[in-house]
Amino acid sequence: MDLGQGLGQLSYSTLVHAGDTWAEMKHSLHTYVPAVKARVSPDKPFGVSLRISASSAATLSASPEERAELITFLREHDLYIYTVNAFPYGPFKGQDVMERVYEPDWTTDERVAYTQSVADILAEITPTSVVPSIQTSPLAFAANVHGEVDVDQFTTRLLTVVAHLSRLEARSGRRVTLALEPEPACYLETTDETVAYFTHRLYDGRGVRELAKLAGLSISEAEGALRRYLGVVFDIGHQAVGFEDIPESLTKLVDAGIPIFKLQEAAALWVKELSPAVIPALRAFTKTIYLSQTTLRREGMLRKFLNLGEALDAYEADPRPAEMRTHFHVPVFLEELGPFQTTRFAVEAALRMHRETPLSDHLEIETYTWDVLPDELKTGDITDYVTRELEFVMGQLLGQPVGS
Repeated sequence: MDLGQGLGQLSYSTLVHAGDTWAEMKHSLHTYVPAVKARVSPDKPFGVSLRISASSAATLSASPEERAELITFLREHDLYIYTVNAFPYGPFKGQDVMERVYEPDWTTDERVAYTQSVADILAEITPTSVVPSIQTSPLAFAANVHGEVDVDQFTTRLLTVVAHLSRLEARSGRRVTLALEPEPACYLETTDETVAYFTHRLYDGRGVRELAKLAGLSISEAEGALRRYLGVVFDIGHQAVGFEDIPESLTKLVDAGIPIFKLQEAAALWVKELSPAVIPALRAFTKTIYLSQTTLRREGMLRKFLNLGEALDAYEADPRPAEMRTHFHVPVFLEELGPFQTTRFAVEAALRMHRETPLSDHLEIETYTWDVLPDELKTGDITDYVTRELEFVMGQLLGQPVGS
C-alpha cells in the first residue's frame, strides 16, 4: 500500500507462502493476500510483493491467458504488484534449500534469462503509477567465487540485464529496476563489500564502458543507466547478523550514490549472552531447511559460521562469554523470542531514519520462516502473523497503534 508522506509502498513478501510453481503461487495469492488486505488496507489499494520462481516465469511468459487472468484478479480485488522476489530460482518450500538458493548464480545464462523474463512480465502486469523492482541474489555464494574471472563473468551477465532493462523502457515506456540483496556468506555480504563492488567494478570506467557497448548507449547515458536500473535491497536482518550499525550502513550506500530500491524489514535471532544453559533451546532453531548463517562476537572479534549448529558446536568447544546473531527470520513485531532477543532494534533504527528522510520507494517485510518456527513460538495463523507485522511497521512510520 502507498503509505503517503513520501514513505513509499509497503507490503509483505509472499515468499512466506507456497509458490514454487505458478499454480501454487496463484493459490497462495488468492487465499491469503485479500484476507490480509481486508485487515490492513480495507479501503485503499494494497500492494503485493510477488514471488515469481523460474517455473512461474516460464508459465506466465508462455501464457497471455494467465497474465490476463492475473491482471483481472488484481483489479477486482483492488491489488497491485510493485515488486517481485526473483531471488530463489527453484524450490523454496518443503525441502532442504540451504546454499542451493543461490543457484543458478550470476555466472550463468539461466539467471540472466530468468531475470529478463521477470522484467518483461512486470512491465505488463504492473500499473504505470509504480516503478516495479526485482529482488535478486547477491551474485554468488562466496565459496563458489574463485577469482576475478568469476567476478568478470557475473558482472558481464548483470550488465546484460541492465542493458535489457534499458531497451525494455525504450520499447514499452516501463521502467523496471533490479536490486541485488547482500547476504551473509555471499560474494556481496557486508555493506562495505557492496559499496566497493558498485564503486570499483560498476561505476568505474570499465563497468560503464561495458554497459555502453552492451546497451548501445553513449558513455554518459551508460553512467546514468547504471543508477537508473541497478541498485540494492537492504535487508536489515542480514546486515544486523553481521553486527553492522544499520544507520551507518545506510548512510554509506546513500553517500556512494547506490540506489536502495527496496528497504526490507527483517529481524534475526539475537542472543546477547550466550551460555551453556541456553544451548538446548537454541538447538530447536537448527531444524530448518534454510541456511542459518551465524556470527559470534567475542572480545570485539567476529567469527562467522554457515549454520547455527556449527556455531553452537564451536561455542561448546570453547564456552567463553560471547554474543550471537543468526540468520533466522523472526517476526519483526517481537522484541523477545522465548528466552532470546531479536534484532527488532535494528528495524526500528532503520525506520526512524526512513521516516526522517525516505530512503526507498519500496518497503517490504520479509519473514518467510513461519513454517519452520518452533511450534511453541507460533500464535494465530499466517494471516494474523502477517497482519501484526504490517501493523508494527505502520506504527513505526505513521504513529498508528500497533496491533495486539
